[in-house]
Amino acid sequence: MCGIALIVSGIRIDLSNLIPEYVSPHSQPPEQVLFHIDDIKVALHRRGPDNIGSKNVFISFKQSFAVGVEQDMLLVELGEGEASHHFRTSSGYLLLESEASSRRANGFNHESFGQLHFVGATLQLRGTKPVVQPLVDLSGNILVYNGEIFGGIYISRDSNDSELLMQYLGQCCSCISHDQNSKHHSCKEGETSVPQVLSRIKGPWALIYWQNSSKTLWFGRDAFGRRSLLVHWPTPQDSRLLLASVSPLSSEFESSVADFEESKAMGQLNFWEELPCGIYSISISCSRIDGCLVGELKKHNWTDSSVEELIHWERASVQPEAGELSMSREKAPLEPLHKVLTALREAVMRRTVLSRIYETVSLGHGHKGYAPVAVLFSGGLDSMILSALLHQCLDPEYEIDLLNVSFDGLSAPDRISARAGLKELQKIAPSRRWKLVEIDADLMKLTSEMKHVLSLISPSKTYMDLNIGLALWLAAGGEGWIYEWSLSGQQIKYKSEARILLVGSGADEQCAGYGRYKTKFRNGSWLALHEEMKLDMQRIWKRNLGRDDRCIADNGKEARFPFLDEDVIRTLLDIPLWEIADLNQPNGIGDKKILREVAQLLGLSGAAVLPKRAIQFGTRIARESNRKNFGSNRAANQASAGSVDIYGSSNFLPKLHES
Repeated sequence: MCGIALIVSGIRIDLSNLIPEYVSPHSQPPEQVLFHIDDIKVALHRRGPDNIGSKNVFISFKQSFAVGVEQDMLLVELGEGEASHHFRTSSGYLLLESEASSRRANGFNHESFGQLHFVGATLQLRGTKPVVQPLVDLSGNILVYNGEIFGGIYISRDSNDSELLMQYLGQCCSCISHDQNSKHHSCKEGETSVPQVLSRIKGPWALIYWQNSSKTLWFGRDAFGRRSLLVHWPTPQDSRLLLASVSPLSSEFESSVADFEESKAMGQLNFWEELPCGIYSISISCSRIDGCLVGELKKHNWTDSSVEELIHWERASVQPEAGELSMSREKAPLEPLHKVLTALREAVMRRTVLSRIYETVSLGHGHKGYAPVAVLFSGGLDSMILSALLHQCLDPEYEIDLLNVSFDGLSAPDRISARAGLKELQKIAPSRRWKLVEIDADLMKLTSEMKHVLSLISPSKTYMDLNIGLALWLAAGGEGWIYEWSLSGQQIKYKSEARILLVGSGADEQCAGYGRYKTKFRNGSWLALHEEMKLDMQRIWKRNLGRDDRCIADNGKEARFPFLDEDVIRTLLDIPLWEIADLNQPNGIGDKKILREVAQLLGLSGAAVLPKRAIQFGTRIARESNRKNFGSNRAANQASAGSVDIYGSSNFLPKLHES
């Protein structure tokens, strides 16, 4: 949807279940903090949300004595202008009050006091009525949600994902967990748990949810990490727990070279980490020993076996028997091809047209001249397939923006293939209005932009991450030039207003597109190839998707990844590996073999034989970065520049300082 965040203070978080031998720091607020809630709000506001809101939850412990019986109570007070409500709960009365009232409530003799500050920024792409996050229901549950529901839970074209999910979560029992085969004793007939609801969702999501009845904080991200969620676990330097969709620039210590040593000493460079995919809970109670609020963290299993199967990423047929490979080379089996094509088409359909947002967004200027969906477009195999399928799914009156970035003008390989790809798309879909948006960049003039992208890619910090992040950030911005052939080929300034951006992530990992796969295959045959592809799929959340989501979302766009649709992943895993790729064949034929055959079915014969090019090479940002920071491509290659830590490099920092 756009972005979410949470800051938890005044609660001692026990992480020993997740991190062995972890010692919880005291929950006293640090004397000086790197990140404030306002820093996070500023970072989320940059994303151009339709609205941004926040809610404060104050949790205090009180001991009362009635008829000689000691009773513990957790009092929960909700701030940010909410009207007063009172609910009876198993642990006493729950108080939901305005912030002013909560201040008056501090007259109680609280032994400890904790605060949960929720922030939700909404880029509304589903539903027909405005939705403002955080959502709060009548039971005092609070939800901030950044995601889309594409299956698993039924959602109508008129519905909003966040509101629907809030309804489902509000019906969950108060127990902490269910396993796959049993039901918790405290659950009533028909009740489900929070992990069960979240395990059903097909689609990208990151979430923070306060379940009031159990005094439990839930958070997590989908099984492949298609939506960013960063975490700061409590440390002695900063005992707060922070969750955020993006790493903000600190208002206390700006991310500049002049402050590098100071910010490094303060731990800013290692403050955030990618939250590993999964579902987490923190149950809040009061310690009998010292009376402080304590939160015990647990990580929960996915309760849907199909999710576990996708995570394990096992393929039934890895090693071909004698004759199977030669038979596959003679004639491509049509059934697997059509299954992949169908799964991809449905994935694009789910991510583009199965909602009524276009009706609300395009009011006032109609369909004509409006492009609601854009494609991150290199003219290569993956982006050409997505563009052709988008054409099949999208109303013909809409235009389609193809966003192409170059750091070497007309000479960049991606610019050359993009122009050729546009002609091929115009040939198979002449009635569609295609707009190739050519975004030209000069790396030497992007100093301030580079500093900003450094904060977006954090905690990633290599030159390769920066090169990819900067290219994605510029492409998603959608500001460039298009040719108007009706005006004798005149080039005019254009900015894409599409809020949905289709991205080809996941195609290379699943279909053996990277060059190093051929090395693995030659050294260890089919099993080694499968294991390397599996490794990449299981770490794609950490190496790719969080970074890419942050860089694209910063422009008010939502990245959607059809190749990482659950049904597409399942379909590809059901196909023998030697039909997915045959790395005995030359590049442009055997790598991503099945996608090349799908492209042929779509009439994309030119794109079907194009070699794989990573975005940093196709746009030529890697070459320009190597020259700028290492002096030459040769020197950069000798230093393995792509994997060099920017902050540990003597080449990068002085150049930023001089700028």
